Amino acid sequence: MEEFADKIKALSKRVSNIVDTIETEEATKTSIIMPFFQLLGYDVFNPNEFLPEFTADVGIKKGEKVDYAIMKDSLPLILIEAKPVTQDLGRHDSQLFRYFGTTSAKFAILTNGKEYKFYTDLDETNKMDQKPFFIFDLFDIKESKITELHKFAKSNFDVDDILNTASELRYTNEIKELLSKEIKSPSDEFIHFFLKDIYPGKKTRNVLDSFKGVVAKSVNQFINEKVNDKLQAALNNTSVQADAATKEEINISADIKEESGEQPIVTTEEEIEGYVHVKMVLNSVIEPERVFYRDNKSYFNILIDDNIRKWVCRLGLNGSNKWIQLNDDAKTIIKINHVQEINKHVEEIRAVADKFIH
Repeated sequence: MEEFADKIKALSKRVSNIVDTIETEEATKTSIIMPFFQLLGYDVFNPNEFLPEFTADVGIKKGEKVDYAIMKDSLPLILIEAKPVTQDLGRHDSQLFRYFGTTSAKFAILTNGKEYKFYTDLDETNKMDQKPFFIFDLFDIKESKITELHKFAKSNFDVDDILNTASELRYTNEIKELLSKEIKSPSDEFIHFFLKDIYPGKKTRNVLDSFKGVVAKSVNQFINEKVNDKLQAALNNTSVQADAATKEEINISADIKEESGEQPIVTTEEEIEGYVHVKMVLNSVIEPERVFYRDNKSYFNILIDDNIRKWVCRLGLNGSNKWIQLNDDAKTIIKINHVQEINKHVEEIRAVADKFIH
């Protein structure tokens, strides 16, 4: 799974570098879509397995072509309709819908190379659902999404297993999307839900409008606090106090100056988030319990084995001028706009950590 995840992330990085030069459907297919399915283990140059221009007759219209079909025993398993990377997929669902009911395929994928929408027939047998049960975005990769995508790899593909989880997955994704919208801009119904037990007066339009910002702020704060509690609990299980022997290793003058401190060092939520991002980046190359952090006033240190001589990177996140410094030969400093950009430098961070692993 880790190897698969790394390959998908590498493809994402590659595509992000070339996407602006891709304008046509054919270029999208050869540059993005075929490599994507190749990573899933399919031989994209074998028409017995990955058949281009699959014929799907629709009613009186004969010779209708689907861009690709993943085949097994001369029958289609998955239909794939491709669009240029420059196009939005929303207006193309009905075209694939027509194809689905004419074949034995149980799954259909609509893609523009960046986004992959997975469909089946949960609502009515042999009729493609209006909504996808799973969406994979190559430019918004999440570990949970990679796990679901891996089920479609050739080595793992099991129709019954995917169908058994498809319904829950679809509703889980829809609930998360709904919550995301409500948190950003609460609807009247969402505000009513909270006010019914805390506001005794009549819920007029003015009252709802006045509480809209309060509800949004309260929900966001609640989520942030819960996330922070989880992170802090995880850190408490892996972090230890530096002992006297370790403290003697601190031979960097900046560290000594900061630890002499006149004011207490405050570890921020953003620094904790940065630590978690780096820890996840290193997860495939080193045991998580070997990754530690030490906070200083001017930067946030992430190191191996709680050894200051084995620092992997330093994060400067407190303020508008954010950066990452790598412990490579050049002590490279990379400017970033927000903490999530740490994930753009996976290979560089892992390369530094590799020096201290063994």
